[in-house]
Amino acid sequence: MGGFFYFIFIIAGCGKMSSVPDGKKLVRSPSGLRMVPENGAFNSPFSLDEPQWVPDKECPSCMQCTKKFDFLTRKHHCRRCGRCFCDKCCSKKVTLPRMCFVDPVRQCGECSRVSQKEMEFYDKQLKVLMGGGTFIVTLGTSEKSETMMCRLSNNHRYLFLDGESHFEVELSRISSMQVLTEESTPEENDIHTYTSLLDSQYISEGGNCRASGMLLHYKPMGSQDPKQLRMEAAEDKKTASSWLAAMHKLCLYYICSLTGCQTAV
Repeated sequence: MGGFFYFIFIIAGCGKMSSVPDGKKLVRSPSGLRMVPENGAFNSPFSLDEPQWVPDKECPSCMQCTKKFDFLTRKHHCRRCGRCFCDKCCSKKVTLPRMCFVDPVRQCGECSRVSQKEMEFYDKQLKVLMGGGTFIVTLGTSEKSETMMCRLSNNHRYLFLDGESHFEVELSRISSMQVLTEESTPEENDIHTYTSLLDSQYISEGGNCRASGMLLHYKPMGSQDPKQLRMEAAEDKKTASSWLAAMHKLCLYYICSLTGCQTAV
């Protein structure tokens, strides 16, 4: 069937109102059903476009084992890379959230391994971030702080901060992120260090120090003047530390998406 055939269900966002639309539509493509944002401008920054399939005339044999296609050896396209394989080399059906597929789709061995690794990010880190954490938030150099719930938006593009006030920070407008860590040894209990979230050092509960807060600089919409946002863990420090560790992973994925990387693991 040429082109794309669409049938659409509109899924309305619910809960607290924000300027970020949550509407989605169900689309049938040659590769399967996909649940995509109604407005393409609000795609997740981690999403991947469906690949162009290698034309049948350009792949007379499996692109992995080189077995020739015939009446008995059928040709299959990997839904992630678009290359041609025989059934043996492309038999796994794996969940592919980065392309918004509703059901697991056929992938080659190499792509299926990558997709399975990415599932940890979607099943763990993103769920932690969207679930939110409670932080004491300070804007700029103000001495006034506010306890706020911070969570990632459903489309993974914004940080929502809710308390007595409400505001949003778009990830693409964040210029730098740093994690605030607190040394766990008794002698160094009061020592705080900053480590760039873009560095390779991974800060987690299992190391010598625990993530206790975050400092970020961003440019609000319509402004070129950077602002500072400081977040420090409130009473539930374990949940906050898990949220910050997930934020570190999200940052690595986000950098990968900006550089056009297919694999963020």
